Amino acid sequence: MSEEILNKISKQAQDYYKNTPVIILGSGASAAFGMSGMWKLAQHLMANVDVVDLHDNEQTSWQSFCEKLQADIDLETALHDTPLSPELTGRVVSETWNLLAPEDFKVFEESLNNPSLFPLGKLLKHMFRSTAKELNIITPNYDRLAEYACEQENIHHYSGFSHGYRGYSAKKDYLSCSRQVNIWKVHGSLGWFTNSNGVITSLSNINEIPNDLTPLIVTPGIEKYRSTHKEPYKTIIHESDDVMDGATAYLCVGFGFNDEHIQTKLVNRCANNGASVIIITYELTEATKEFIATESTDKYLAIEFAQDNKSKIYSSLLDAPVEVEGDFWSLKGFMNLIM
Repeated sequence: MSEEILNKISKQAQDYYKNTPVIILGSGASAAFGMSGMWKLAQHLMANVDVVDLHDNEQTSWQSFCEKLQADIDLETALHDTPLSPELTGRVVSETWNLLAPEDFKVFEESLNNPSLFPLGKLLKHMFRSTAKELNIITPNYDRLAEYACEQENIHHYSGFSHGYRGYSAKKDYLSCSRQVNIWKVHGSLGWFTNSNGVITSLSNINEIPNDLTPLIVTPGIEKYRSTHKEPYKTIIHESDDVMDGATAYLCVGFGFNDEHIQTKLVNRCANNGASVIIITYELTEATKEFIATESTDKYLAIEFAQDNKSKIYSSLLDAPVEVEGDFWSLKGFMNLIM
């Protein structure tokens, strides 16, 4: 019975995959490489953001924010409910960078001696065996793991900027290339900065924030909605919207359906345009399960970890979830279904 179900699921995965899905990378895709999630970031901010030189009202705001975190309120809600001054927001951004950038660079260094570190790279290489000349990745993650995955397989990638030690904003066709992966980083990147004159640049693998430069990463909470109306986010989001609107299939890796903008686009494409979606992750979030349960799509395949090296599979072709032997919830394991 298990083999029969796996054959059925494998065929479903291949049917969706052949439509060259847009890849959506969530925080779970980065967590697989040891990148910190929201909980660890919250602990880091409480321990490292210095407010002793700030005005009393700013110190009060920060204390209120920390009290919410200590009461187990999640980071995004705490930032949304506690408006921070521009100075405090800047310190949160800098400390977010200080936590994640060294982790990002550690993964990069590991990849130099491990040519098979990134299953995503193998997947992209396989997808280019079709007639596709362009592939698209959309991610709210700040890290550069998708870029590293492309480079592992010698694939040209574009994320809004020219290549080089000091990149400038450029259109995706600024270089002529036979095959290209577009990486739409809707909340910014660890390599993006703005100077005191507002000039935006992309810097490669630096180990500290340069003097008088500010990282261009959007923190959770209310600031996210303010910042995304500015450049470079405005252009990146516009481009990613066009990609989402033109797709007939999506592959979500470690994405929890908790990013309102991406989720809304995805749900509506599935509900109104018959798009298919594959979701692979360690644990399906409640938002993901709700998406499946409300029958917003009749073309879905969702896989999560189950104990004892099993996978739990939810499929529009099955009457109820089933558990099968094997790791199909990770990207590496999932690729066994489609290759």
